[in-house]
Amino acid sequence: GALCPQWPYCRKRCSYCNFNTYVVPAVDEAAVGTCLVREAHTLLRLSQVQRWVFWGESRGRMGPFGAHPQLPHPLPCSVTSVFFGGGTPSLASPRTIAAVLEAVAGVAHLPASAEVTLEANPSSTSTSRLAGFKAAGINRLSIGVQSLDDAELRLLGREHTATEARGAVEAARRLFPGRTSLDLIFGLPGQSHGAWARGLEAALGLCDDHISLYQLTLERGTALAAQVSAGTLPAPSQDLLADMYHTARATLVAAGFRHYEVSNFARKGALSTHNLSYWRAEQYIGVGPGAHGRFVPRGEGGRSREARVQTLEPNAWMQEVRTQGHGTRRRVVLSALEQLEEVLALGLRTDEGITHERWGHFSPHLSLEAVFGAPGEAKALQEQGWLLLDSGGLRCTWRGLALLDSLLPALLCQLQHR
Repeated sequence: GALCPQWPYCRKRCSYCNFNTYVVPAVDEAAVGTCLVREAHTLLRLSQVQRWVFWGESRGRMGPFGAHPQLPHPLPCSVTSVFFGGGTPSLASPRTIAAVLEAVAGVAHLPASAEVTLEANPSSTSTSRLAGFKAAGINRLSIGVQSLDDAELRLLGREHTATEARGAVEAARRLFPGRTSLDLIFGLPGQSHGAWARGLEAALGLCDDHISLYQLTLERGTALAAQVSAGTLPAPSQDLLADMYHTARATLVAAGFRHYEVSNFARKGALSTHNLSYWRAEQYIGVGPGAHGRFVPRGEGGRSREARVQTLEPNAWMQEVRTQGHGTRRRVVLSALEQLEEVLALGLRTDEGITHERWGHFSPHLSLEAVFGAPGEAKALQEQGWLLLDSGGLRCTWRGLALLDSLLPALLCQLQHR
């Protein structure tokens, strides 16, 4: 399974942000870090992800470096990746990041090859700070550049400049070569197709081997949405947004990037294994205020996958962690149908789609062919060139991937009827 610690604090709220983030005068980092460590311990034990046990340890001997030859006991699970999200986790100190990773390694099997990612803002990524994160155990960075145009950055409410973004990426690439990802946003109010294309070319000249592109969503309650609603800023048309997306894909594919997920592009094999765990419907454990998770709580005797959400507000979450070991506010046992709906909606976001093997793990008695090969909406989508069902599984064509949100309702409806 994957582990997802959340650092909920930011220095300021961006104009488009509706995430569970908090801007406070001061953060008690020691208290937050202690609670992250404790909740990680609790939920890892609950999921029964644990460290590899060596023969002899259970009999009181030291291993694996004791006097007797030791072989690892093959436990079924390990922590395959860790992703520090937020908020702005690059505002946490390297020692807090190190403490969480040490806690994970103390209770779970965390391979040396595991991907350990930190989300970072350019304004909190000095070279010395990045070196500290690397020493703490981070081996991949995801940098929220968002734009390389100062006017666009001001519109988005970002606290960094384009020059600072370039400096941060260059410093990160020196420390994390091949493992530095850029986030960019398109579809800003008033942004032209030409401005987006120029910005993308600028990013290509700067980037490493991974880029995430996100279409701006105007969320209720955000400053940017209020300005568009009031008519002080123009909303981009759907045709313009589609053109921007198509241009981005063509540009990045021509530069050697694989479009491996709706919003994500990688070259030289630099796919994010952590994010793939979400899209492949693997187990993941959310730790921290507002964190989400999907796992089987075997430590409580559970046999069914649960959706879990941790308490949103940091101070309330910390109080719950102190008193009960975790801040799980809501837990829902997912039905077989709900699990298949998630497998379908998430898996179709990727270029690999949903393999027969993965579908069979969740649906051993009803195959992909039985559900989506029968006459109906799915068959019609295949005939129209939006969807493919073959020996590899079920996946979207490129045309279908660009319109996935409009295809999913019909596919979910067909699944429900089966």
